Amino acid sequence: MEFKREHQINLIYVLAAMIGVLVIQSLISQPDHIRTIPYSEFQQLASQGKVTDLVVGPIRITGTFKDAPKGTPQHFSTLRVDPALAQSLSSEKLTFSGEPEPGIWPTILGWLMPTIGFVLVWMFLIRPMSMGQGADGMMSIGKSRAKIYVEKDTRVTFADVAGVDEAKEELREVVSFLKDPRSYGRLGARVPKGVLLVGPPGTGKTLLARAVAGEAGVAFFSISGSEFVEMFVGVGAARVRDLFEQARKHAPAIVFIDELDSLGRARGTMFPGGGGHDEKEQTLNQLLAELDGFDPSIGVVLLAATNRPEILDPALLRAGRFDRQVLVDRPDKKGRAEVLEVHLKKIKLASGVSVAEIAALTPGFSGADLANLVNEAAILATRRNANSVSLEDFTQAIERIVAGLEKRNRLLNPHEREVVAHHEMGHALVAMALPGVDPVQKISIIPRGIAALGYTMQRPIEDRFLMDRVELMNRMTVLLGGRAAERLVFEEVSTGAADDLAKATGIARSMVVRFGMDPKLGQVAYEPETSSALGMSTGSEWRLRQYGEQTATAIDIAVRELIDTAFQRASSVLQGNRELLSEAAQDLLSKETLSGDDLQALAERLGGKGAVVTAPPFGTTDVVEAGSGATAG
Repeated sequence: MEFKREHQINLIYVLAAMIGVLVIQSLISQPDHIRTIPYSEFQQLASQGKVTDLVVGPIRITGTFKDAPKGTPQHFSTLRVDPALAQSLSSEKLTFSGEPEPGIWPTILGWLMPTIGFVLVWMFLIRPMSMGQGADGMMSIGKSRAKIYVEKDTRVTFADVAGVDEAKEELREVVSFLKDPRSYGRLGARVPKGVLLVGPPGTGKTLLARAVAGEAGVAFFSISGSEFVEMFVGVGAARVRDLFEQARKHAPAIVFIDELDSLGRARGTMFPGGGGHDEKEQTLNQLLAELDGFDPSIGVVLLAATNRPEILDPALLRAGRFDRQVLVDRPDKKGRAEVLEVHLKKIKLASGVSVAEIAALTPGFSGADLANLVNEAAILATRRNANSVSLEDFTQAIERIVAGLEKRNRLLNPHEREVVAHHEMGHALVAMALPGVDPVQKISIIPRGIAALGYTMQRPIEDRFLMDRVELMNRMTVLLGGRAAERLVFEEVSTGAADDLAKATGIARSMVVRFGMDPKLGQVAYEPETSSALGMSTGSEWRLRQYGEQTATAIDIAVRELIDTAFQRASSVLQGNRELLSEAAQDLLSKETLSGDDLQALAERLGGKGAVVTAPPFGTTDVVEAGSGATAG
């Protein structure tokens, strides 16, 4: 039988306890401050009056020397001898001493008690610190010590999950199977062995898994993928085995593995022998074997969640293991309204507040973002001693989440305030002048967040899933409107446009290398799609390019031409409205924030001058996927 690693560790602890017992016994039996002398010597010293403080026991006599030299033991100990025998031996002038008779039990207890003490210390102090304290409802799975949260009633149903109707429909089949496995398979169908929930962070993957267990009324086993992996080789594989064994005992049950990518990362992506890499591979291999070996008809379904499916091992995703992938994406406008309805039940909402209007202000928000938004709005309303939460509270909460906290104590000198005012007004005027651009909702020169000295907030009219070349060029033009205003008014540019330039460069580069929108380079995708926040290729991926230097030079030239064209278009709009730009910037300097009627009046003045600029003819219009561009902010 294999001698497991955990048994080796326990043996080490036992040996350490025995060594500790020996050390203690040695310290007790041989103290360095007491001198052991023969009984005959004691009799001689006693007759000469050289001892004092005698303590006479049934076996041993102890006392203190009267005139012991410094540096020598001051106390003595001797074993008693029968007085009659001692007198007889003394007459013969012999040296003699006694022999103790401790008995069997004192000897056993002298060894046993210290050993038990060491074991108790290890069990109650050392082991909990190394393994982690348990929580209520937590169950230790066999010898693996894996922390599994077993819940018989999750108290979560599909009614508590909003905005992901398609994902719920996919998972209703799992619920039907868990409720009645026999009738579900009457036509020979079998439930998928594993269901992988894929989606961005905060979209409700864990909540959805708990809802499946709540709807089916079965036990819910929850564990994070990182809890399988330990520094000791073999522990992770043991935890996987014990997890599935316990799930079979509690069937019907749902096993949920969160953050599967920490366990199921593709093998061979690291250097062999690199620390815990072998342990991760062994744990993954055991998971693959368990997925092959268990029969879902017993009533056990495996759910897992990840936001990085592209790095998972292909063996995990093949048919017969994780058979089905369910996308849990960010909700659309209708879904956001449903999510808000769930969270708004917990707060006191002012009359007249439209949930649809709040949903329209939050494109791209996940379920977790919306929950945070409702909480922030409630906090703002509480801070101003209001009786209910108004729409203005939600607007301010959105600004705080998107742009950051207001920094009114960040004082700018007059020149910097003028630069920021013209910069933000440049964004706004260009956005108002170009067709098909999201309308401007608010302009502010109040510093926010870490580095934002001002911001221009645009409100999307609707959720967009496709964008053509003209729309992308308009977005770049709006982004560069701030720098164009600085150049036009002050004949110089500042560092305030750094973020705008980064976003515009990302859009232009994606147009060239991902969407095939440059006529010179043709309909070729030179770089892969990425999952970055802006949907644009990052610098690390540029280094993975698989094209020659001439193509790289042509790409750089095409990107620069697109950005230069957008900058010239923004400059043209502002040059035609030079007087309006100065007046609006002065108005912004005095009020610090423009919104509502102020922006409506500004748009009317801009429209009256006939300054609406259409995009130049770029050739044929191409359509690209949603999320490929950055919104101006």
